[in-house]
Amino acid sequence: MAFLRLPQPFDLELTTERFRAFGADRTNLWLDGALHHVFGGVVGTREVRIAAAAGGVDVEPLDEEIRPAVERLLGLPFDLDSFYAWSEHDEVLASVVPRFAGFRPVLSLDPFEALVGAIVAQQVSLFSATAIRNRLVERFGLQVGVTWSFPSRERMAAASKDELLALGFSRAKADYVVGLARADLDLDALAALPDDEVKARLTAVRGIGEWTADWFLARHLARPHAWPSGDLALRKAVATFYGEIDVREAGARFHPFQNLTAHYLLIASRVP
Repeated sequence: MAFLRLPQPFDLELTTERFRAFGADRTNLWLDGALHHVFGGVVGTREVRIAAAAGGVDVEPLDEEIRPAVERLLGLPFDLDSFYAWSEHDEVLASVVPRFAGFRPVLSLDPFEALVGAIVAQQVSLFSATAIRNRLVERFGLQVGVTWSFPSRERMAAASKDELLALGFSRAKADYVVGLARADLDLDALAALPDDEVKARLTAVRGIGEWTADWFLARHLARPHAWPSGDLALRKAVATFYGEIDVREAGARFHPFQNLTAHYLLIASRVP
């Protein structure tokens, strides 16, 4: 294995907790104390094993193509040092954040995967969403080692809605996923746009509402001001720690770290 140094503090188990909280994730599999993930690239599709190590992580294989992808997956775009300093001035976060020092929100590397994952999770429990997503991956993805690659946009564009219905999709969500795969929207180009424009272009696509667009900003683009105020779990977490306040308006309270605040409140509500 090759060693990849990461900004400290860093906690791999906390960072990858979401991949285990709602059932085993076929594309981000935690096995024998390490995360397994399939990366694609010029060299080809490869399974990568990421294990905790002092000062960073051990990665196998690791090269100049894999390195930036691993760093992004593990949330390196987030500015934790500034967030930690800022959070000391909020009475709630000042006690919550130190409990989870080293937690970095993981990022979805592919925009299509990020959107499909959010569509699957609309209005169902995350346990159900994980199970349906796993069936989608096993049906249309590629197994590499012990884990799977997420199906490509091209593969899903060729799928039929009936095939998705057989996997547990509702008729509406099957329509949304196939429609997104076949849409003209350049998903990669969204990274160059400001938040409001990203949301406007996404919500123009059938089946993508504000909630889905907010999570795309948060978990794919790592936008610091992303605040999924319509998320039920986030609403419950805010109520737990701050009482009954308007969650949408509360976003201004957490400026300029709405995204990190959301993730820290969510993990604090899941992990005792």
